[in-house]
Amino acid sequence: MKQRLAILGSTGSIGVQTLDIARENPGRFEVRVLTANRNWERLARQAREFDADAAVIADKQHYAQLRDALAGTDTKVYAGEEAVAQVAAGGGTDVVVNALVGYAGLAPTVAAIEAGKKLALANKESLVVGGACVMPLARERKAPVIPIDSEHSAIFQCLVGERAPVRRLIVTCSGGAFRDFRAEELANVTVEQALRHPQWDMGAKITIDSSTLVNKGFEVIEAHWLFGTPAERISVLLHPQSIIHSMVEFEDGAIKAQLGTPDMRLPISFALLYPDRANRPGERFNFLNHPQLTFAEVDRAKYPALDIAYDCLRRGGTAACTMNGANEVAVAAFIARKCAWLDIVRAIRYALEHAAFVPSPTLADYAEANAEARALAAEFLQLKN
Repeated sequence: MKQRLAILGSTGSIGVQTLDIARENPGRFEVRVLTANRNWERLARQAREFDADAAVIADKQHYAQLRDALAGTDTKVYAGEEAVAQVAAGGGTDVVVNALVGYAGLAPTVAAIEAGKKLALANKESLVVGGACVMPLARERKAPVIPIDSEHSAIFQCLVGERAPVRRLIVTCSGGAFRDFRAEELANVTVEQALRHPQWDMGAKITIDSSTLVNKGFEVIEAHWLFGTPAERISVLLHPQSIIHSMVEFEDGAIKAQLGTPDMRLPISFALLYPDRANRPGERFNFLNHPQLTFAEVDRAKYPALDIAYDCLRRGGTAACTMNGANEVAVAAFIARKCAWLDIVRAIRYALEHAAFVPSPTLADYAEANAEARALAAEFLQLKN
């Protein structure tokens, strides 16, 4: 029986590659629901190609354009963030691929889990912000949560079939666009430089987050919630080649690693087809083309965001939600050339120093913490200017 897919964020990098997997496996998948934030033109093309039941544009000002573009089709057109969450919980799909960017992914994650859907999760912010609510809910609803992030997919694959205790999770890190820059060179880096990731082809937001290592800090938090591993047993290791996607060390000292080319279609296909694997076309990995794999410690002074994320994980409560909200505002400001790259982490620190802290938050508390963090980051960036 074919899996019926809802792809949230279908016009972004992960969404587009998910559709590639659907094209490669027409006998395995039906694409029933597609959503986008603003890119109504690509969304309309996707909906026509896959004859989707529903297409949702989160930005309501593009509703009429999407509706007109899909006139004459059977695709129902909706608009608004609430509609995205509603289709995530809708009855016409079996699997929800959450490829949304940022805090906006939390409500659809909760909606999909509440409905007992299998969740293929690329939106790490769902767990960074609300892991304490999301994962217990997934256990209660018996809703599988399969990670799409390459690092977490690697850990998941290393753990399949294992019953032995885990000593340590080792999350690998490419180092981002500025791994070869000296710390004193970072004051004047440009948006264009930050968007030149040395290995991965990703969306703008995650590429900027990779350059600050905010993304890696968030992956540590996500790993904690996915695998139940405490902060002190999650390590980050610089691995410039991005061939080993992550590793697991067991109590007997054995270490398992998952290797492969830096191609997100591999973890996407694994999440969709698990426990099966795809028979994917394309070039196979050749060890002779990668004769040397190197590793190094992360420079914590150069990349302070990583330790900030560890601190937020240890504090718990709304701390990571505050970090995420402030980061989203600061990254948007940097991309718009309204602040310096170094101001991203400075805005995060300012928000964490001034925000209220709720130790045992509800989803409503997360919403308030997110709004406060955004306001504080905006306040800091205005003060800087």
